[in-house]
Amino acid sequence: MNASGNVTYVIEYRDSLVKAVTKNIIVVVLSIFINYINASLIQTYRKHQIFYTNPRYILFCHLVINDMIQVIITVTLFLLSYILYTINTSVCCVFILMALFTKENTPLNVACMAVECYIAICMPLRHTQICTVKRTHILIGLIWITSVLSVLPDLFVTLATMPAEFFQSKVFCLRETVFPNPVLLEKRQVTYALYIVLVWMIIIYTYFKILFTAKTASKDARKARDTIILHGFQVLLCVATYADHSLTEVLKVWFPRNYTDSLFACYIVVQILPRALNPIIYGVRDKMFRKYLRRHLLCTVKSEQW
Repeated sequence: MNASGNVTYVIEYRDSLVKAVTKNIIVVVLSIFINYINASLIQTYRKHQIFYTNPRYILFCHLVINDMIQVIITVTLFLLSYILYTINTSVCCVFILMALFTKENTPLNVACMAVECYIAICMPLRHTQICTVKRTHILIGLIWITSVLSVLPDLFVTLATMPAEFFQSKVFCLRETVFPNPVLLEKRQVTYALYIVLVWMIIIYTYFKILFTAKTASKDARKARDTIILHGFQVLLCVATYADHSLTEVLKVWFPRNYTDSLFACYIVVQILPRALNPIIYGVRDKMFRKYLRRHLLCTVKSEQW
C-alpha cells in the first residue's frame, strides 16, 4: 500500500489521549537516558588524550555522535507527529534527510570497527601503519559521502517530478510522503540489499579470520572474536531499519486495528533499541574506556554534591 494508505490508517486508528501521552513519555524518557549516557561517553573521550590517537575510539566516538543526532531527529519527528500531526513538506524533507544520513552511517561505521579489530588481531605489526588517525578521519568522511550519495537521489528525483506547491503543503512526515515517487522505493530496496550484503560479508570474514587466530593466540584475540559477534548482533539490528517499511506493511495486514501500536513497537525496536545498546557494546564493555568513564561519573557526582 502507498504512503497515502499509510496515512489513512493512522488517521482512522489514532491513539486515545492516554495512550498517546504514555507513548510520548516512554520515548522522551528513553531518549534522555540514551543521550545522557552518550554525552557522558563523549565527555570522557574529549577529556583524555589517550583516545584521540586510537582509531578504535575515534570510530566509536563518531558512532556515538551519529546515534545522538539520530535519536534527537527521530524523537523530534515522533513528538511532532502527535503534537502537530502534519508539518511543512520542506521542513519534513530536512528532518528525513538527516535521519537517513545517520541511519545509513551506522552499519558502515560498525563494519569499519570490525575491520579495525581484525587488523589489530591478525596483523598487529602493521596495525599502527594501516590504522592511522588521518586515515580514520578520511574513512569517517567516506562513510558520510557514501550515505549522502545514497540518499540525495531521493531529493533530486522529487524536485524533478513534483510541483513547487508540493513543497509548500503539509504532510504527515514519513519518507514515503515526502519522497513519494514509486521508483525511489525500488531504488531503496536495491541500495539496502547492497548495504546488507557488503556489511555482512565484512562481519563474517573478520569473525572467521579472528576465530582462527583466537584458537592459538592470546586472550585479546578471543575477546576480539566476541567483539565481532557483538558487531554482528548490532548489524542485525541495523538491518532491521532497512526492513522497517516491509515490516510495517506486514503488521498493517495482520493487525489493522492496532496499526499505530505496531508502528510504535517498530520504532522502539528499530530506532531506539540499537541506540541504547551501542554504549554497552562499544563503550562500557571496553576495559580502558570503562575505567575513564567511571572516573568521569565519580567526578560528576562529587561536583554535584559540593
